[in-house]
Amino acid sequence: MSILSKDIIEREILVHLSQHNRGPQPTKSQWIGIIQLIFFRLKTGTQWRELPMRQFLEGPYKWNSVYHHFNRWCKDGSWHRLWLHHLSDKKHLLDLSSAQLDGTHTPCKRGGEASAYQGRKHQVTSNMLCISDNQGILVAASQPEAGNHHDSFNFETHFEELIQMLQEAEIEVEGLFLNADAGFDTQEIRRICQRHGIIPNFDFNPRNGSKWDREEYFDQILYKRRIVIERSFAWLDSYKSLLIRYETSSRNWFQLNLIGFTTWFISKSLKVL
Repeated sequence: MSILSKDIIEREILVHLSQHNRGPQPTKSQWIGIIQLIFFRLKTGTQWRELPMRQFLEGPYKWNSVYHHFNRWCKDGSWHRLWLHHLSDKKHLLDLSSAQLDGTHTPCKRGGEASAYQGRKHQVTSNMLCISDNQGILVAASQPEAGNHHDSFNFETHFEELIQMLQEAEIEVEGLFLNADAGFDTQEIRRICQRHGIIPNFDFNPRNGSKWDREEYFDQILYKRRIVIERSFAWLDSYKSLLIRYETSSRNWFQLNLIGFTTWFISKSLKVL
């Protein structure tokens, strides 16, 4: 079982990942097997030490060597660069007639960085803000935040992270219609969006007064497109390593999500091309 075939891994993944400079280099076949094992863990959620090494690699190879390469690629930003490359290269496949903003809370079974008890979920969680296009393709994610905060906590910092990711992929944000639920309906957040030339289409929060007294723009029909990001989160739950967080490092957790974004985007783009 592999998320992507060997040919696609060689052509679309391997060429963008760094190789270490010291010691013997794995063969191309071994590199592909290592990536397949990382994808296997992403899909199944199995423990690193329980990886089926013989299924993907011939000859002796240890599970902790696979983790070493995953961790190294997280540290040197290889997964991040891989994601930005594919996002930029295939941005013509995106539908940016509107975009969707939402946060996602993930249970953290081992705690770790950027995690805390979330009373509404009755468990320790980690939170990230995500943006999808009008088809539900996830195009940006913010750094993880401790789950004891609501989605709009420290919004300016996390929103800048989202904007930076889009700009690095050479995706224009000015003039973008952005749908979000009533939790983001604050004057501060609306000002931040407008500063970037983004048009906020946020549902009205009743705590801010009657919707009949509001003068802000709101398109009810356009807002209904927000459901696509909910479907995207549900689809990502099929990646068991993203359904429940076991990574204690917030950096590795963030990069693991980018791997999920990348493999999904590659799979969808191949169906279109």
